[in-house]
Amino acid sequence: MTTDEALRPQSLMLSFLGDQVLGRDVCVYSGSVIDVFGRAGVGEHATRSTLTRMVGRGLLRRQREGRRMYFGLTERSEAVLRDGEHRIWEEGAVNRRWDGTWTLLGFSLPESWQRQRHDLRAQLTWSGFGPLFGGLWIAPGEADVSGLVAELGLSAHVKIFRAHADAGMDIGAMIEETWSLDELATRYEMFADHWQRWEATEPEPDEALGLRLRLSTEWLQVVRRDPRLPVKHLPDDWPAERAEKTFRTVYTRLTPLAREAAERLLDLVPVRDQA
Repeated sequence: MTTDEALRPQSLMLSFLGDQVLGRDVCVYSGSVIDVFGRAGVGEHATRSTLTRMVGRGLLRRQREGRRMYFGLTERSEAVLRDGEHRIWEEGAVNRRWDGTWTLLGFSLPESWQRQRHDLRAQLTWSGFGPLFGGLWIAPGEADVSGLVAELGLSAHVKIFRAHADAGMDIGAMIEETWSLDELATRYEMFADHWQRWEATEPEPDEALGLRLRLSTEWLQVVRRDPRLPVKHLPDDWPAERAEKTFRTVYTRLTPLAREAAERLLDLVPVRDQA
């Protein structure tokens, strides 16, 4: 179960870049990142290692200015951050606009392809699918997974359809059988319980930047595990709306102080074309 103490440095780094670098055509000094991450409870060694690994994975670019090293976004990291931004601020945690469409994905793989089967199931779960039957998975809405199927090299073994349920189908029961609603509800409840005290508590200015970083990272991890099931077929006491209200309230409360701290603490330079 995700708690703020368990957040991975790379997840925090992506949230930091989304908040401070995305859309600004700037690079940030490594020393500034180390300072901010220290305030969020991440040590210098872990921060430096994360920067190095992300460069190696094509998620960051280096830019030297004198004796200082700055880090900026790549096309790959910008796409990841835009997706996260869309997931948080446009889609949200509560799916009220479902039009009755489901995406069905069927696959049949040779018995010996255990790794490929594991990878496909993991990617489908990440994309909001649940196992309706062994080789038949389902997701609400029009889920586009043709790209990830092709990337796994499994296009010839997968069939994808759009469908609507029969009028007599008990969709609520199907959802409960296909997805782990108790686990998802617990994630929302834990998030709201942990962060609600900051709805009325004023942090120190330098504390606000680290708090907002952890808040955004934890919230994105919660909503990314949510397949965005239609709310009208979920339990009446579904906790996503309460958790989202807590997130938005705390984020709004922390933002002025976090921006003030960022202006003082961050050394930013314009992106230069790389030779």
